[in-house]
Amino acid sequence: MLGPVILAASRSDKMRRFISAAPGTKQVVDRFIAGETVDQVVPIIEDAAGKGLEVTLDVVGEDITTPEQAAAARDAYLELIGRLKDLGLGTKAEMSVKLSMFGQSLDGGHELALANVRPVVEAAAEIGTTVTLDAEDHTTLDSMFAIHEELRKDHPQTGCVIQAYLFRTEEDARRLADAGSRVRIVKGAYKEPASVAYQDKAEIDKAYVRILRILMEGEGYPMIGSHDPRLIAIAQELGRKAGRKLDEYEFQMLYGIRSDEHLRLAAEGHRMRVYTAYGTDWYGYFMRRLAEKPANLLFFGRSILTKG
Repeated sequence: MLGPVILAASRSDKMRRFISAAPGTKQVVDRFIAGETVDQVVPIIEDAAGKGLEVTLDVVGEDITTPEQAAAARDAYLELIGRLKDLGLGTKAEMSVKLSMFGQSLDGGHELALANVRPVVEAAAEIGTTVTLDAEDHTTLDSMFAIHEELRKDHPQTGCVIQAYLFRTEEDARRLADAGSRVRIVKGAYKEPASVAYQDKAEIDKAYVRILRILMEGEGYPMIGSHDPRLIAIAQELGRKAGRKLDEYEFQMLYGIRSDEHLRLAAEGHRMRVYTAYGTDWYGYFMRRLAEKPANLLFFGRSILTKG
């Protein structure tokens, strides 16, 4: 299995340097990363809105080692929100944030991350949009869920992400599927041990369906993060069985992957949101995209050979 190897490489400075220097890297990175600056990503938001799509924006970067870097990450999101406000795009774009960017792993990281993410959530609410807290590795989740609960006291529309491959997630889904909640379900893209997570793809898919049923039958707003045609069809069927209208849940897919499917679902009347990452610190995000799907790795390999 190449996935775990690639995920391990995502933590390696030596591999970071090698991948960054590879001749074909930029071509592949450009497929998954919308740009490096706010100015570069704004036309993509506008184009998506013109096609009936919505976006969630992720300023990439996870290797935060100082409180000053965490504050800079906060300020990058505040800059983004300011631009969305100026352009009148607030209702077409939400934000996705990783609390590791806001200092979660530093000393006093829980309080620091909460202090840094709160003004982002408040600014998003002021322009008519919201923030979703991305899930990271299992050791961070208790802190993430506690911060999510705290933020929802004043901003109940704040969303969070759950990962189907973790054993704990069915219980988390039952707790989160309450009125007003916004929950994105994904398969999971971090290397997790067998003591906490399913390792077999078929078992992960089964867990995904069980959890999705909990969310669809609950009172919250499910966000289906998947490119898998079978899981998309199952989600549509579960939505029908639960009596949900098409605007009572949404699909989310990554920028640069299955773009035709984005348009197809939107044309059918579904809410379709494109997870759009941008920024200069792209390495960790990029490596997880390679790990998720063998075709992505093959595309990268061909690019290196072609450009070498």
